[in-house]
Amino acid sequence: MAGIAWTLLNRQAFASFDLRAWVEGFGWAGPFLFMGLYALATLLFLPGSLLTLAGGAVFGLGPGTFYNLTGATVGAGLSFLAARHLLGDWVESKTRGRLAQLKQGVEREGWQFVAFVRLIPLFPFNLLNYALGLTRIRFWTYLAVTYLAMLPGAFVYTYIGVVGKNALAGQDNLAQIGPQALLALGLLALVIYLPKLYLARKSSKPAMMSVEELKEGLSGSELLLVDLRDEEDYRSRGFIPQGQNIPLARLRESMDGLLGYKEEPIALICTTSIRSFKAYELLRKEGFQKVAVVDGGIKQWSEKGFSLRSNQEDPA
Repeated sequence: MAGIAWTLLNRQAFASFDLRAWVEGFGWAGPFLFMGLYALATLLFLPGSLLTLAGGAVFGLGPGTFYNLTGATVGAGLSFLAARHLLGDWVESKTRGRLAQLKQGVEREGWQFVAFVRLIPLFPFNLLNYALGLTRIRFWTYLAVTYLAMLPGAFVYTYIGVVGKNALAGQDNLAQIGPQALLALGLLALVIYLPKLYLARKSSKPAMMSVEELKEGLSGSELLLVDLRDEEDYRSRGFIPQGQNIPLARLRESMDGLLGYKEEPIALICTTSIRSFKAYELLRKEGFQKVAVVDGGIKQWSEKGFSLRSNQEDPA
């Protein structure tokens, strides 16, 4: 804690520090010391982007990207462990509402959510490292996802550092620097666009619901379960009593009867999940907001040992 406070009060001293001379003074050990410095800076809330640019200027594109990414990942891992084992109360006091979002996201999507928050700067990088330490994600999963998700950004910022160094040193004329600078800006724009691409892909995927979540939801009265199997399959294989049988072929013509559920949760189930995906797309186009596909369908429901009503038990 004292180290973090001292670092925040002395940021200007680091701005004037000659990193290149310092690294080169240690010879072969310079890259290892640089990665150690990057990890320590991450732990102490120093701005990582400045070190990434410096890493490109000092080491070049390939080695610089590797050293930057490795140092940042090691620092992120140390912050994660510090929060999980030492600083939990302090991190929770600094993150509060956002921490609840992180916990819910990790519980719902696991490593994919960690990759998402790494790509999109919803949270300051250094604080995010600490906050993720209070979620349930496994340390090695967190570390691997962090390394891979930060690779595009590390490459781009390292490249910008290389171009900046060449421009300041006058090693290339304007005709050579111009295209390099444009390429660097183009790569930066691509990295910024990647999260939007992820969100577009994510929004096109149906919301999924496990059979355990379905069973819990059916214990209340708000969830509507729509069984999309044809009537013969519905009767012969058995059905969930709380469900409403609307075969997929008749879903469009039955839409009027579902209008009261446009803002209410609807679960779609069939033998597996194939028909449910088609029904999901149809309902979403019609403006239904809270539609989910039951993962694995009736087959998964049965495999979990949950009961089905047989044709003989059907009062109809």
